[in-house]
Amino acid sequence: METRPARREETAWQLARDRVLLYLRALNLPPFKAMELGLDALKRTGPTEIPVAIKTLRTLLNEQGLDRGVLNDEGDYISSMPPMNRGVMIPEDLSGVTSSKKDKDLSVRPSWTKTARLRRILMIVLVLIPTIITTHYMSQVLPHKGGTVLEMMLVSVFGVLFAWISIGFWTAFMGLLALLFGYHRYSPSRDYSRDSEDKNSPLPKTAILIPIFGEDVDRVMAGIRTVYRSLGRTGHLDSFDFFILSDSTDPDKWVEEEVAWFHLCRDEDAFGRIFYRKRRSNTKRKSGNVADFCRRWGKNYPYIIVFDADSIMAGSTMVKMVRIMDARPDIGILQTLPSAVNRHSLTGRIQQFINHVYGPMFAAGVHFWLLGDAQYWGHNAIIRTEPFMKHCALPRLKGKGPLAGDILSHDFVESALMRRAGYGVWLAYELEGSFEETPPTLLDELKRERRWCQGNLQHMKFVFSKGVFPVHRALFMNGIMSYGSALLWLLFLVLSSTEAVLEAVQVPSYFTGARSLFPSWPVWYPHWVIALLASTAVVLFLPKLLSIFLIAKKGQARLYGGYPRLVLSIFMEAVFSTFFAPIRMLFHSRFVVETLLGKRTGWLPQSRKDEGTSWKVAMQFHWGGMLIGFVWGIILDFFSPTFFLWMTPVIFPLAFSGAVSVLTSRPQVGERLRKWGLLLTPEESRPPEELKELKENLSIPPPYSPFPISRRMGFLRAVVDPFVHALHMSLLLTYRGGKTKKPRAELRGLLDKAMDSGPNELSSDEKIWLLRRPDELSGLHRAVWELPDRERASRWMLTFPSVD
Repeated sequence: METRPARREETAWQLARDRVLLYLRALNLPPFKAMELGLDALKRTGPTEIPVAIKTLRTLLNEQGLDRGVLNDEGDYISSMPPMNRGVMIPEDLSGVTSSKKDKDLSVRPSWTKTARLRRILMIVLVLIPTIITTHYMSQVLPHKGGTVLEMMLVSVFGVLFAWISIGFWTAFMGLLALLFGYHRYSPSRDYSRDSEDKNSPLPKTAILIPIFGEDVDRVMAGIRTVYRSLGRTGHLDSFDFFILSDSTDPDKWVEEEVAWFHLCRDEDAFGRIFYRKRRSNTKRKSGNVADFCRRWGKNYPYIIVFDADSIMAGSTMVKMVRIMDARPDIGILQTLPSAVNRHSLTGRIQQFINHVYGPMFAAGVHFWLLGDAQYWGHNAIIRTEPFMKHCALPRLKGKGPLAGDILSHDFVESALMRRAGYGVWLAYELEGSFEETPPTLLDELKRERRWCQGNLQHMKFVFSKGVFPVHRALFMNGIMSYGSALLWLLFLVLSSTEAVLEAVQVPSYFTGARSLFPSWPVWYPHWVIALLASTAVVLFLPKLLSIFLIAKKGQARLYGGYPRLVLSIFMEAVFSTFFAPIRMLFHSRFVVETLLGKRTGWLPQSRKDEGTSWKVAMQFHWGGMLIGFVWGIILDFFSPTFFLWMTPVIFPLAFSGAVSVLTSRPQVGERLRKWGLLLTPEESRPPEELKELKENLSIPPPYSPFPISRRMGFLRAVVDPFVHALHMSLLLTYRGGKTKKPRAELRGLLDKAMDSGPNELSSDEKIWLLRRPDELSGLHRAVWELPDRERASRWMLTFPSVD
């Protein structure tokens, strides 16, 4: 009869065997290799406990070089980065004179500059004359003809705001004319002859940069897979390298990105073409990330194409961009017009519709006025690397407060510096195949706007910098006014309301201070009021109506659901934009005031999922605006009911902003409208190949893992999963970031804390520190696998039945 100690010994050996086989299975070794190692380890140990078996297995793996990382086909540790080729990128003194720094071969003024100067003079005339006329009308419809201090302020603010919206009107109008009549002079996409292009000629090496910060890893990798395959279909894949540049500060995201990068490269056979780098310090945020790439590898690539995390571009579009840059050595930055796609919420679908219906018209207008002095938007653009490294490094702004420090809206500054160096910055508004995704909800949009507001207000320091072209000074002011105009609009409405209340409570005086036998009666000029309202309505709404003619000329009405649905969609967009406008006005005004008072904004990952906004979150975010709306409405209704009716388009959206935010965030509402054929876009009616492939790539199931650990628990996987641990150890050897120093006592205490309490008790900084220390991480990995204690092992999701 078998004794109890014998049964205990057999059970212990079985548990050790299971632990060894599980470890080997997780390493993704070839089956025969794993079986050989497992049998060898068990033979050497015989009937024993788990710790001895795992130690023996680790010894075998060490002997064969399999315990410190994942090996490539050549037997070397796998690397996520190419060898460095150091370059120099030194920030310039933005207040300095740069004529001596211009490239000599570009010192001759381009031919388009004379045309641009004449067009901008025309723009000034078109804006100033209507502004002067409408401002005069405004002064005449006021009770005191602009004679009081309050009315003078009101008229002044109105004049600035009317001039501001007039710029947008004339931009759209000129863009409409250019597209209707095919006037594309100086268009960079038409400057080189398609017939002369040798489609089989090799392309210069180009790097595609994808800076990420705490993004949805599945979406990022699906997008890269889509672009990679699209380039493959062009036959020019060998001319492009991809660089995933991570600034993620979440330890779980870090490991998740590494694993996803490995599986993407393995599936697409893309090792050596798709690279991954995790920065130790995210200094200067996205601009610093791109600058770090340029210093390490920029000399290897004549051009870089910069993506956002959600960017998609067709391979043929990128090939054409490279050929344009080759044909036009005077171009420093070529910016495409990204089409907004893939949104399901009502807010997102409205933004997509605006982008497709009005975007081409405004983009053509921007090209008409700016030509080679256009703006760089930070993504979906190609950059000439050498002058970018030489002239576009960004310094830290001197001083204290939110307008100092790192430049947040770096793209406008980089385009100004590129232009200052003698290179053109062009908008290739005719190039198709460039896509992006907009914020899914109003709250997500406003969170992003907070950061953009601070970045644009920083540009006040560049308006008077030496060497900046006048048009870029105007563009800096334009960016500042994007948020400052909200504060002016709010001021205009407050002054108007104050005027209405004062007129209601004050006793009218019909005799002025001068002696007169006759009273001064107020005179009402209704035709002036009608003319004023009509001119303002034309400036605001005519571009929306004119877009129908442009769509009709292109024969694209059916892509928007047909003419009836297109007209109804434009009406719906106008209504919802009217509701959004006061909410944005209030928040933008708040952002401006907070920034000027010294409140800084943080840098948080963007939400890109259509998950909707809860009522609780909406009320927390909008309660102040709702209170202002209700109080404002009550005061006006009490003192001036007539003026209250005029103000309802402003008061109602504010008073019910929480409900507006919630209802427009619902994906179900947006999807219902899509099924009805409303707010449709061409990419929904006739999806391009890249968007169809992106959808397929997002549905690819995750790689198999023998552990019941979520892919989102990256740190835990790096400690427990042998393959993920080995992969991370391999990549640590390529980061070359040095070691983080900690006192030995603190080091020992951290490891003891991890073993005693489990991963949930470690802070994010502690996890990051362990992930950066190969020796400590390897020791923690061994210790966890050798745990015989069921309770402590379960904290690391290594659960085995106990031995009786």
